[in-house]
Amino acid sequence: MLKSITLRMISAPLKQPFYNALGTLTEREAIIIEVKDQNGISGWGEVVAFSSPWYTEETIKTCYYVLKEYLIPALHQELKHPHNLQKIFATVRGHYMAKSGLECAFWDLYSKQQKQPLYKLFGGSREEVEAGVVIASNDVKKALQQIEVYQAEGYKRYKVKVSPHNAIEYISAIRKEYEDLPLMVDANSSFALDNQELFRRLDDFHLMMIEQPLEHDDLLLHSELQKQLKTPICLDESITSFNMAKNAIALQSAKILCVKMGRVGGWSQALAIHNYSMQHDIPLWCGGMIEFGISRAHNLALATLDGFTIPGDISSSSRFWEEDIVEPELTVVNGKVKVSAEIGIGCQINWTVLNKLTNYIETFPLK
Repeated sequence: MLKSITLRMISAPLKQPFYNALGTLTEREAIIIEVKDQNGISGWGEVVAFSSPWYTEETIKTCYYVLKEYLIPALHQELKHPHNLQKIFATVRGHYMAKSGLECAFWDLYSKQQKQPLYKLFGGSREEVEAGVVIASNDVKKALQQIEVYQAEGYKRYKVKVSPHNAIEYISAIRKEYEDLPLMVDANSSFALDNQELFRRLDDFHLMMIEQPLEHDDLLLHSELQKQLKTPICLDESITSFNMAKNAIALQSAKILCVKMGRVGGWSQALAIHNYSMQHDIPLWCGGMIEFGISRAHNLALATLDGFTIPGDISSSSRFWEEDIVEPELTVVNGKVKVSAEIGIGCQINWTVLNKLTNYIETFPLK
């Protein structure tokens, strides 16, 4: 039996600005969701929407509204299993980030009630996960300095945020210094299909992939572009649900998919994408959203599944935060993150940090 759901609005400054083709991020907001049962056991989720609609149409404020007015009221009925949440939430179209935060909290609670690590509920088999890192700088020299630091920590894959204006400059400089670095670029939808010379030159850099070069909601033009490239295209922003992933695979819009649980609606949708992609031999990796430790722990559990064969965006908590809201914090050692054997998401709440970062709190009793 459920007792209550608590929403906490939190915010924290990033240790350094995060640059991409769409803008610069210096502070991160999130909604932390606590679902508590009658025995006092708590499950934790995190809403990873941004403060403004630059990445998706959802924002922190729209997510809070949808949670309070629609998703939480829909739970005033018996919930026998977290799998049933998809059906309960079906009356609310879209709003995947709001749904994901709530669903993740329920899965964490359920795994604790079952006294199992979360990843084992879904057949995760890895005891450690290889980590990739994002290079997001407005200066190519700083980007090279970041790579040097992260190489010392052993990261297995390097994603460079680029735009049409700086992509060749950045990748040329990096390849000059690091010929064999496992390297990819992320365009954040900033390229156009007619950038033929740009794509031709990128094709010569032996990249692991080009992530989301074209429009954020496109599948058809990506399919056309993939036929012209040797380098695999990876779709990110276009993969907003299982149906979009299925369509992308059918259209051959990409050879690799990035799965972001916060964007696709939670564990149920992420698992469906994983299983379908494995059936069609599409490699996956787990994407990051500049999260706090709760979402990062859910991502780590997801990345233990067999279909995630490419190192994901699962960097150390210290990559972004002076202090994270969980303990122990996630740490990359020799390019890998160890998966906790503890029940649930495998970490505890650091209440001192969480309370310090909380700007607003509201609790909703459940009958």
